[in-house]
Amino acid sequence: MNRLEGRNAVLEALKHGVPIDKILIRRGEFTGTLRLIAAKAREAGVPVSETDARKLDEMSQSRNHQGVVAICPVKEYADVSDILRIAADKNEEPFIIILDSVTDTYNLGAVIRTAEACGAHGVIIPKRRSATLTGMVSKSSAGAAEYIPVARVSNIVNTIESLKKQNIWIVAADMSGTDLYETEIGGAVALVVGGEGAGVARLIKEKSDFIVKIPMFGKIPSLNSSVAAGVIMYEIVRRRARR
Repeated sequence: MNRLEGRNAVLEALKHGVPIDKILIRRGEFTGTLRLIAAKAREAGVPVSETDARKLDEMSQSRNHQGVVAICPVKEYADVSDILRIAADKNEEPFIIILDSVTDTYNLGAVIRTAEACGAHGVIIPKRRSATLTGMVSKSSAGAAEYIPVARVSNIVNTIESLKKQNIWIVAADMSGTDLYETEIGGAVALVVGGEGAGVARLIKEKSDFIVKIPMFGKIPSLNSSVAAGVIMYEIVRRRARR
């Protein structure tokens, strides 16, 4: 995980638009420079959280964090337009993976790995309530994070609505849906997969064109989110190859 520590370092990073996933500020110290950092972070859409001094001490590599640590991605995020441009340059219909509240770093890395392997053009994650491009995610993706663009957006619903206007089908994975193997999905597709537990948000399901489920034949009612994503991704690949 890349980090910036100290008030001046974090403030200068915000002023110059350095990509930052999250800023942690020592609890009870939103004053002076730290208050300015928090204000500029919110202006830039960077989440800010309070935490105790011990956690900051444990995270600090310099041992001089001055009450603030910024967590930065290991690579720069792409824009959704970059993902669409990659598909256009390959003369292919867009194939995109959207993750809704997947907070586990191993799941994010595994999804990125499978998405790259099956030829998806990119992955989209939300700015909040999501794992980010840390070193652990890069490692669990087996290096795939270096080869596939990952876009980070403020609002998944708005992004879905924009993709629909560009004739991309939205397919949400949820156990309330239709059997995956009885659903005709293919062509330009954005697959939405939710985190374990809550799954895909209600509003996102309402905005989706299809809701699909993987049939389960054992006693366990669901799959790990990255495994489920992989199963559906490769079914979409199979359908697209037949077109």
